[in-house]
Amino acid sequence: MKRILTLTINPALDKSTSVAGVVPFKKLRCNIPIYEPGGGGINVSRAIKKLGGSSIALYLSGGPTGEHLNELLDQEGIEKKIVKILDWTRENLAVTDTVNEQQFRFGMPGPHVEENEWKQILEELSLLLREDDYVVASGSLAPNVPIDFYAQVAKVAQLKKARLILDTSGEALKIGARAGVFLLKPNLGELSSLCGVSSITTRNLESLALKFLKEHQCSAMVVSMGSKGAMLVTPNMVEHIPAPTVHHVSSIGAGDSMVAGMVFRLAAGQSFSEMANFGVACGTAATMTPGTQLCKKDDVEHLYQWLIRQKANI
Repeated sequence: MKRILTLTINPALDKSTSVAGVVPFKKLRCNIPIYEPGGGGINVSRAIKKLGGSSIALYLSGGPTGEHLNELLDQEGIEKKIVKILDWTRENLAVTDTVNEQQFRFGMPGPHVEENEWKQILEELSLLLREDDYVVASGSLAPNVPIDFYAQVAKVAQLKKARLILDTSGEALKIGARAGVFLLKPNLGELSSLCGVSSITTRNLESLALKFLKEHQCSAMVVSMGSKGAMLVTPNMVEHIPAPTVHHVSSIGAGDSMVAGMVFRLAAGQSFSEMANFGVACGTAATMTPGTQLCKKDDVEHLYQWLIRQKANI
């Protein structure tokens, strides 16, 4: 089993609650909030733990919210490496309206990160990484972190001969992807931005993804298509993985669970096809859990076996 490191430059203390109806100008009586550690890479580490694996979570942390985040990760048994910052770790909020069965998600921009702080996390990454490690760089950039930060992460991974999996969005994704990565997990909107087109359809999805792989240093891409599943694209193969039909409760953490499942299988030496199918199972399983909860191992195994049976019957 290869080592897995996750990198989170803008982690969050996730708070979720529920209320019987969301209406303006009234005091809304919410249920007792649930606090969980969050942020792209941290969620990936947490989901890997739930699947029976292990990883090292490298992240920035500051203030009382950062301390709370650290304590919650300790409770889950997550191995971590913390780079402390002066500003406070952000706190996000998810509110479920139990009357209308709607969920409202409020994401904060994050703390002000000083230059010496984000540079220190690159130094720590360089010290931690070994040859053939997998490193997952996931999530948004905190304010004041340079837009080419993930491109700098890519350079560190290349120098250490590690495999970088990048899961972010916007300019950070475009610049990071151009620097060279092992695996990308864009959604359709992010892929259209990467390819410089206004939109993507099923007709041109495959050709655009293959063109991107040919023109950039990238071994594989798994395009997330929501309820339609995902498409695995490598220079030598294309495979569509359907999303199993389940009772949808919350979409929070689905993408992070999907990435966790993929890197978990890659680190175990599995093929790209097995990786993508397991990733879809993990992402789908996460939608079955409430609030900010991630995938559950039993749900993942059930869904993965269903996907394998469907694949065998084609």
